[in-house]
Amino acid sequence: MTAVKEQLYSDIPPTKLRGKDEKFKPAKTNKFWLTVASLFFFNMLQNRFYAFRYTNAENYYERDEKYPTIMYAPHCNWWDGIVLYNITHRICHKEIRLMVEELNRFPILRHGGAYSVCKKSPQSAMQALKYSVDLLSDLRNILCIFPQGIIRPPHYRPIVFQTGLAYIAQNAAKKYGKVNLIPVSVDYCFLRDNRPEVLVKFGERIELTDGNVDRKELTHMLEQSMAKVCDAHHEEISNGRFDDYKILFKQHLKWYRRIEQRLKRIDLPDVSKM
Repeated sequence: MTAVKEQLYSDIPPTKLRGKDEKFKPAKTNKFWLTVASLFFFNMLQNRFYAFRYTNAENYYERDEKYPTIMYAPHCNWWDGIVLYNITHRICHKEIRLMVEELNRFPILRHGGAYSVCKKSPQSAMQALKYSVDLLSDLRNILCIFPQGIIRPPHYRPIVFQTGLAYIAQNAAKKYGKVNLIPVSVDYCFLRDNRPEVLVKFGERIELTDGNVDRKELTHMLEQSMAKVCDAHHEEISNGRFDDYKILFKQHLKWYRRIEQRLKRIDLPDVSKM
């Protein structure tokens, strides 16, 4: 058989690759749509994954609540946005604001807190970045960013960010006095069940107060913080250390797994002694 060539990953953002203009669209939430989205996105995870485990959430809980918060994470697959939505709504109890490229393909996501970015032109991208800074004025929001700018393979190295996150953080620090920056590692693994699990680790919080810090230096520092939490997360998973993880949800065992568990508890007599 002839192998079929398929390009799973590209270094070119979709809006540049397609060369399609997209008008900026802000988030457009209301109580009804947020309730619908919360239930829908949670059910999506429950239907596909066996469990959702997370650790180190105190790095979020112990932040200075008088200042805005930005969470940033790697982007390796379609589920990442759904996971961040549930982190924001069900663990942090806030509304998400998420920058989505090609939002014109899924306009309903605006009602869940998404807003568009078009990377075809610097002017369009800058409009989204300025909007990101402004929306941080509402402390009911958490801004979630995928600062690599494109989808990368799982565990991709080196972690390299575009400068958008640093721009937002700098200007937020200038405008609001301080901003909380929290890296989040997300992994998808098969553990002891026949379905995968979502594993989340919150990294060490960075509190940025100096908006005049060099943007390249800040970007590099944020890259290092992301690599640190991702590497620590991978090491925990590789060694099966999950004692400190809390559970957002965990499915009941299937009937055949329940039978398996019961069979393991049956103490059969030693035939050799009979």
